[in-house]
Amino acid sequence: QVQLVESGGGVVQAGLSLRLSCTGSGRTFSNRATGWFRQAPGKEREFVATIDWSGSRTYYADSVKGRFTISRDKAKNTVYLQMNSLKPEDTAVYYCAAGWATTVMINQYDFWGQGTQVTVSS
Repeated sequence: QVQLVESGGGVVQAGLSLRLSCTGSGRTFSNRATGWFRQAPGKEREFVATIDWSGSRTYYADSVKGRFTISRDKAKNTVYLQMNSLKPEDTAVYYCAAGWATTVMINQYDFWGQGTQVTVSS
């Protein structure tokens, strides 16, 4: 089993930054890819970014490329999502998830956190 806890969400003005954290526990977390997804009200959950178990491969959604950076600190069992130049359309509940494959496909992730709200005001 893997447990994931997100933190770092909040309310921020457009153009500013936030950093989300996803701390994992469980025997296999450090060997799994970790992804960030988000879900806005009335919309489907969508892929944001993912990083492989080693931290050497990353993928981003086109909507966040160049603004968001995913990274992981293996010593702390934590994956970060640095979000810069935030826009009102980034407002959503952000979830981290762990899986064996480094993929954009939501159904390939086995374990999910509870989510953290990010609200960007204009």
